Amino acid sequence: TLTHVEYPAGDLSGHLLAYLSLSPVFVIVGFVTLIIFKRELHTISFLGGLALNEAVNWLIKNVIQEPRPCGGPHTAVGTKYGMPSSHSQFMWFFSIYSFLFLYLRMHQTNNARFLDLLWRHVLSLGLLAAAFLVSYSRVYLLYHTWSQVLYGGIAGGLMAIAWFIFTQEVLTPLFPRIASWPVSEFFLIRDTSLIPNVLWFEYTVTRAEARNRQRKLGTKLQ
Repeated sequence: TLTHVEYPAGDLSGHLLAYLSLSPVFVIVGFVTLIIFKRELHTISFLGGLALNEAVNWLIKNVIQEPRPCGGPHTAVGTKYGMPSSHSQFMWFFSIYSFLFLYLRMHQTNNARFLDLLWRHVLSLGLLAAAFLVSYSRVYLLYHTWSQVLYGGIAGGLMAIAWFIFTQEVLTPLFPRIASWPVSEFFLIRDTSLIPNVLWFEYTVTRAEARNRQRKLGTKLQ
């Protein structure tokens, strides 16, 4: 049922929202791919927070046991309980945590360029819009009620804030030690916590190394 979303036949909006409601699956695939290629501790911690968030959602659902909306056309759902919405909780956790990461963790200087700030603002608005649309899709497609997606969003947002603080205050100071473990070195797991903008750092280091190798290659050819 992870990739099975039902919508009314001939409903173009429902069709688009059905694809949009699969966003959590795309996010998980993206995280696994990023971890495989980057192997960065903060990314691993982020995915761990998402997993914990899903576990909390499952626990709340089975404690409250509120059913999904009556009269829905769906034949396959992950669980018969709907409070709170797991899709809503997942996406709001992902969006709020990413928002905090962009503004509190991924900073350069107080003199950040206009385009850098604009990119950050646009990306943040896009993440929040995606979370809202996924939540709306669950109501539109009759998988959840408004209260279920609302409380899912609140739970996901609070979990994101708590996990971000825990990562910054508890886990981040431990990352250098974890990165030095033999098993971490074997799997090339790294810590980039002290680098404000990893993307810019990797770009400048790669460019400098490429130029250095090009100069060496030119010297050998001569």
